[in-house]
Amino acid sequence: MKTIFRPALAALCVLGVAFAPVAAQAKKLTEITFGVDPTYPPFESLSPSGAFQGFDIDLGRAICAQLAVKCKFVNQGFSGIIPALQARKFDAILSSMTVTPERAKAIAFSSEMYNEPTSLVEKKGAGLVPTAASLKGKTVGVEAGTIQETYAKTYWAPAGVKVVSYPGQDQVYADLLSGRLDASLQDSVEADYGFLKTPKGADYQFGGNVTYDPQDVLGSYIAIGVRKDEPHLLKKINEAIAAIIANGTYKKIESKYFNFDVYAATPAAK
Repeated sequence: MKTIFRPALAALCVLGVAFAPVAAQAKKLTEITFGVDPTYPPFESLSPSGAFQGFDIDLGRAICAQLAVKCKFVNQGFSGIIPALQARKFDAILSSMTVTPERAKAIAFSSEMYNEPTSLVEKKGAGLVPTAASLKGKTVGVEAGTIQETYAKTYWAPAGVKVVSYPGQDQVYADLLSGRLDASLQDSVEADYGFLKTPKGADYQFGGNVTYDPQDVLGSYIAIGVRKDEPHLLKKINEAIAAIIANGTYKKIESKYFNFDVYAATPAAK
């Protein structure tokens, strides 16, 4: 800006004054549309009537209420959720997405929403553990686009483990129940509350948490994803997350779904 001639600078100042109200109006936040893969209870799923429900959905509504904006949810398969965000099909991703170095190259992330380890689920008595040696010759199901798919294909597939990807987590469990899979790999809390604690998961158990990850494909905490060219939206979402944690709204929602602190850490097998 220091190299602009004074007449040009004066003209830009006039234009800036003229268009300032328009710019301010463009930045006004009135609605947030979240992209959601609703196959991951208790975090996000569809009710029998087709309504979005779950822990993430309630948090999203609380964030919108804190910001005094409308809240909408769009059904989007997880494997295509980042491209859909970049294509502006919605404003943000609210779908149990873990922050990873690879994802952070494509989108920006909010502050932490919660945290949970990755765990293996198997039939009771199978005796499997989440290592390439234990699973060699076995078939493991994962949801496409997840950190679990990346993990299994990075560390296990080259060692002789058959890794099968599915469009949704519900389809992973369907094939696990049918016997087409020896095990499944997913977030621990989702597995616990969305499968093992339900009648259909009565004959299944945790095989343990994944701990080996030298390439950091599992990342860190779970957050909301936004486009990198939306810093204003990211700032507002972070302010709302901090507010609902401080005012007790987060704890109130958490207690509706869990009997432990999902924000700090999550036990896998109990």
